[in-house]
Amino acid sequence: MITVKVTYTVKPDFVQKNQENINLFMTDFKKWTLMNSATVPMCVETAKHLFTYLITKMRTFKKKMLQVPSFLSFQKQRDESSLEGLPEIEVMEVVASSYDIFKF
Repeated sequence: MITVKVTYTVKPDFVQKNQENINLFMTDFKKWTLMNSATVPMCVETAKHLFTYLITKMRTFKKKMLQVPSFLSFQKQRDESSLEGLPEIEVMEVVASSYDIFKF
């Protein structure tokens, strides 16, 4: 299982548009994850700071994610909005869990 955490800070005038873009690609991801329960994407926002988490069993999900037009548009607009610093990306491997979130 892989967990990816992306942290970035947008400028105040881009917060609303950023949230709209996130909602668009999350809607698309929900459609895809309903068919494939091996992925759990989520976003947590605190004012201008955004933390995006992706938990997946599929090592190929990143490649699939990069083919979703709404996600590509989100990334392009986010990057062109003059972020306050570069996004931080942490890739973590889950070694143990008290609950199998993918077992339904």
